[in-house]
Amino acid sequence: MATEESKRRAEALIPKFNFERVLNQGEAGRCITLYGNVDSQPALLILERAPFPDAEEYLTILPTNLRSISNLGNNDIYSWFLASGGPVLEDDENGKFADMKISMICPCTEKHIKKHSKQGYRYVTETPEIYRGKVRPFMKTNREEGHLNWVYNIIEGRKEVEDVIYRTPLGRDGDEGFLMLPNLHWDRKTIEALHLLGIVERRDIWSLRDLKKKHIPWLRHMKTKLVDATVQTYPQIDTDQLKLFCHYHPTYYHFHIHVVHVMLEATATQSLGKAVGLDDIIQQLESMSGDDETGMDSISLSYTLGEASGLWTEVFEPIKNSGKASQPQ
Repeated sequence: MATEESKRRAEALIPKFNFERVLNQGEAGRCITLYGNVDSQPALLILERAPFPDAEEYLTILPTNLRSISNLGNNDIYSWFLASGGPVLEDDENGKFADMKISMICPCTEKHIKKHSKQGYRYVTETPEIYRGKVRPFMKTNREEGHLNWVYNIIEGRKEVEDVIYRTPLGRDGDEGFLMLPNLHWDRKTIEALHLLGIVERRDIWSLRDLKKKHIPWLRHMKTKLVDATVQTYPQIDTDQLKLFCHYHPTYYHFHIHVVHVMLEATATQSLGKAVGLDDIIQQLESMSGDDETGMDSISLSYTLGEASGLWTEVFEPIKNSGKASQPQ
């Protein structure tokens, strides 16, 4: 066990570190490795953000002690910011040294509270029959509750116009129109954490379940345009450093495509049973027998669900309790 004296000697090394260069930055910018020296000896300093303390006395004063709060954007009930919680620096104009990405939902709903609360997870299989009889009506109800207002604000040019990286002129291309802009969770600075959204104009495609063989040319066209626009906007990125995927189930039922840097860590949103590659969707559609109306609604899909989600409590938990397994026989 370390003695108090050895602890003090070790702790004294940190302030003596002289920074020379950055060796690496990972975990979407949350971990950084610095090269430098301590008392003329070469040294590495590896900094990683620790978990937030959950003590009430800390969390009570945290929001009021943040500095250099800079609003990145706001749309409907959603707002997102950069802020500083680290050392005070004189040249910190416009959040230049922001070390915290913040999102706010106000006013939030019970659905938001459930989504962001700690919960257990289940792995289920959604058959075509369950989709048609249970899930599709659930999607319809969800859409009718007004959760898509912020999406329509973007599509119709009422919000986030200055953030749009690429778009087809509104209404010009009919069912094939779409746009792309940064995901609200990206800090707009860390390239290896790049996360963009491609959002379609049409409102009849709620999720990948609505995609059919007839949509293959459109999907390929969108992929090409999204990739080209990304590398033109961020020339330090090559085309083979991008991943395109869709979520099933998505957070909101209006078809959209995620465009991310390959170095973005595969969090729960990119895990098995959540993210489905755009190329995989296209290949699945191509391999299907049938006419142009054959589509993704004809296959079984397996995915993870939070126990607090409406899909679990309203669809799959009742199925489980009724003794009718969701897994195909």
